[in-house]
Amino acid sequence: MRIDTHTHIIPEQLPDFYQKYGGDRWPILNRTCTCGATIMVAGKSFREVTDQVWSPKKRIEDMDRENVDMQVLSPIPVTFSYWAPLDEAIEMSRIQNDFIAEKVAQHRNRFAGLGTVPMQDADAAIREMDRCMHELHLNGIEIGSNINGKNLDDPSFIAFFQMAEEWKVPLFIHPWETLGKDRTPRHNFMYTIGMPSETALAAATFVWSGLMERFPDLQVCFAHGGGSFPYILPRLDQGWNVWPQLRLTTHPPSYYAKKMFYDSLVFDPLNLKFMIDRFGHEQIMMGSDYPFLLREVPPGQVIEQSLNLTEEEKAALFGGNAAKFFRIGGSPRDSISQNK
Repeated sequence: MRIDTHTHIIPEQLPDFYQKYGGDRWPILNRTCTCGATIMVAGKSFREVTDQVWSPKKRIEDMDRENVDMQVLSPIPVTFSYWAPLDEAIEMSRIQNDFIAEKVAQHRNRFAGLGTVPMQDADAAIREMDRCMHELHLNGIEIGSNINGKNLDDPSFIAFFQMAEEWKVPLFIHPWETLGKDRTPRHNFMYTIGMPSETALAAATFVWSGLMERFPDLQVCFAHGGGSFPYILPRLDQGWNVWPQLRLTTHPPSYYAKKMFYDSLVFDPLNLKFMIDRFGHEQIMMGSDYPFLLREVPPGQVIEQSLNLTEEEKAALFGGNAAKFFRIGGSPRDSISQNK
C-alpha cells in the first residue's frame, strides 16, 4: 500500500473572510476558470492552483495514474490564521476541518485527514483538536513551525502538546512564516531555502528544549524531510557537548531526533540514504507535497530510485510506517477515545 502523507487541500467554496471580517491577511480563493484559481493574500497573488487542490475526483485520477493508494489530506499553511482574532481563527479552522472530514468520509478507502487548530490559544486549540479526533475522526493535526514568531517550545503551547500525547494525536509540522522572509523574496528562495531552514529550526527546538524528553510518547512528523535539520544535527550535538550550561535534556539532540518522524520529500536518493542512516527507515514516510509545483512526481520516486533498499524497507517507506503513525486501517480512534 502506498500512502502519500504530505498533500494539501482547500475548500472550493472557501468563504471570503476579508469581506466578512476585514483584515488583509485572509487567503481568498479567486476562481480564474473551471479548473483553476489564484489564492490571493493582501490583494496579491500568493499561489496559482488547479482544481487538483479541491477536487476529490481529480485527485483520485492522479493517484490512480501515479500508483498512490491513499492520500493524507492537510490544510494549506496559509490558512492557519494564527494571527487572526480567536473567534475568526476558530471559524476558519472548523470550516476546513469539516470539509476534510467530509471528503474522507466520502472516500474512506482513498483519503485520511489532518485537521488544523487555532494555536494562538492553547485552550481553543485543544478544544478543536478534541473535536477533530473524537467527533470528526480525523487522523491527526497539522500545525505550523512557529506561532506568530514563537518557537514551539514556548510555555504557552505546553498544554497542547500534553494533550496531544495523552490522546495519541499524530502531529504533522509544516513550515510557514519562514525565518529570513525579508531576504528570500527573490528567486523563490522562500520555498527552496526558507522553508527547509524554518523546518530545521522547529525540529531543533523539539530536540534541544526538552519537549521530546518531557513528552516521550508525542508523535511528530516534520515535512520536507525535516528540511536542513538532518544535516545540521551533528552541529547541534556539538553545541550540546561544548555548552553544558545550556543543556535542557539528559541526552544530546541526536538521541531525540531518532524518535521523531520525517516525510521523504528530499528529491535525491543520496539524501534519503543519509536520512535512513541517521534516523532509521522506520522513521520516514512517503510524502510528495501534492498538488504544488515543487512536489515529487510521481510520489515515492526517490524511494524507487534507492537501489540499496530491501523490499521490506521500501514497503515500510511507501506506506507501512504511515499506516502505523496515522493509525490508518482497523479502528484507529479506539485507543484514543479510551484515553480521553
